[in-house]
Amino acid sequence: MKNDPKNQVINERVIVFLKSCTNLTLATGKNSIPYCANCFYAYDEKQNLLVFKSDRDTNHIKQALENNNVAGTILPDKLEKAKIKGIQFNGKFIEAKDELLESIKKVYYKKYPFARAFAGELWAVEFTFIKMTDNTLGFGKKIEWRK
Repeated sequence: MKNDPKNQVINERVIVFLKSCTNLTLATGKNSIPYCANCFYAYDEKQNLLVFKSDRDTNHIKQALENNNVAGTILPDKLEKAKIKGIQFNGKFIEAKDELLESIKKVYYKKYPFARAFAGELWAVEFTFIKMTDNTLGFGKKIEWRK
């Protein structure tokens, strides 16, 4: 189910999945050495962004600030082996400032109000590619979207 190149609308199944999950694995890299980190996230449907909180001094943030090309995965909070679902993505890491920061604060803290009490800054990933595997549609069924 590839997206129509004339229509940049993301499949509704992908949106529902992104809203239902809480954790992403973010992959960054430096000097050809990959690095992964897990972060709680919120999906900003209006801007098609993953929003997460992390400290500026972590490896993944330092690397993403140097090279904003990132990748990652999202799996359901509860895995059901017979109903495999998951997302692989590529995107651009964004250091949120000004209006964007104010906008994503609303999205993130609506999902995680308790996170205001924890240190860190809000960051975002703008999707450039999404591939969702959804075996509830048939074994190995993929839904793809590309910016």
